Amino acid sequence: MHARAATAVAAAVAALALALTGCGAEVGSSGSGTSGDKAAKGSGHYPVTVENCGQKTTYDKAPQRVVTNDVGIAEIMFALGLEDHMAGYVMPDYKASREDVPWKDGYQKVKWLSKKQINKELVLDAKADMVFAGWNYGFGEGDGFTPAGLKKLGIGSYVLTESCRNGSSGKSRGVMPPLEALYTDLTTLGKIFDVEDRADKLVAGFKKQVADAQAKLPKDGHRPSVFLYDSGQDKPFTAGAYAGPQDIIAKAGGKNVMEDVKDTWATVSWEAVVDRDPEVILINNYGTPNAEQKKEFLMSYPPLKNVKAVKNHRVFVLDYVDLVESPRNPSAIAALAGYLKEVHAG
Repeated sequence: MHARAATAVAAAVAALALALTGCGAEVGSSGSGTSGDKAAKGSGHYPVTVENCGQKTTYDKAPQRVVTNDVGIAEIMFALGLEDHMAGYVMPDYKASREDVPWKDGYQKVKWLSKKQINKELVLDAKADMVFAGWNYGFGEGDGFTPAGLKKLGIGSYVLTESCRNGSSGKSRGVMPPLEALYTDLTTLGKIFDVEDRADKLVAGFKKQVADAQAKLPKDGHRPSVFLYDSGQDKPFTAGAYAGPQDIIAKAGGKNVMEDVKDTWATVSWEAVVDRDPEVILINNYGTPNAEQKKEFLMSYPPLKNVKAVKNHRVFVLDYVDLVESPRNPSAIAALAGYLKEVHAG
């Protein structure tokens, strides 16, 4: 997954804000735009002001050359039908299937810029006017790839809402429930790109998909306890209160045993896992080791031998893109709900 680091986004100076306004955005702290087709035709939609991770940005025109980082972020753009506003996407080739999704055409239409880490040189070469990434989903101080750094190059940024920093420690992320973060990004991007009707339709459809899954849950109130295992052998890497799995587990009828961790993704101890004795382990599948290798480790790791999920071989697998903020979250809820219903019945 991603390393966690701390920062505060620097405030824009007046001259820089003026320069970026010429590119289509009046910058409060992040954002950009270039000439948009609807704006050029005098649609009356622009200027539009949005808030992203607490920072307000006014767009005079829709960005035209967006570069995205990571699979869930690219698929948010694809789901909104914004392929023509993209210069390309960056992501490893192991992060997702690109064939069995409703927006697979997006992967065919938009250029795959790199399978490696996103960087300034890459987005400059792509002539990007906006980078859509997240803190530790591309943005991070370690390599200087930040919204503030991009702003100095005349490139705007949109920060994935799941990754917004909450200010509690300078390191923690998460300012709202994970599904709300997805709906917020869809709605906000709908305003930026003047596709609000499309965004509203997506959000309504996703909410109905979740509601339909919940309507089939057992009515006795029991919620099987679930531990999300991402990676790690000395210490496990898992999902806290603000990561996608929190809402996926809860809305599927389960209880995240690490919901008291007030962060998105975080490292905990095996002792904490044993103490909470989860009934189900949910594996995040990506890269190496793969899901089967992770399962073999968990089933053979001595400290876990008496944990209910291990004793009963109750392990469920979802892919990385299902578990980070993405348009696949609602279908992941439906899939996990079906499994937890079987656990409940068994």
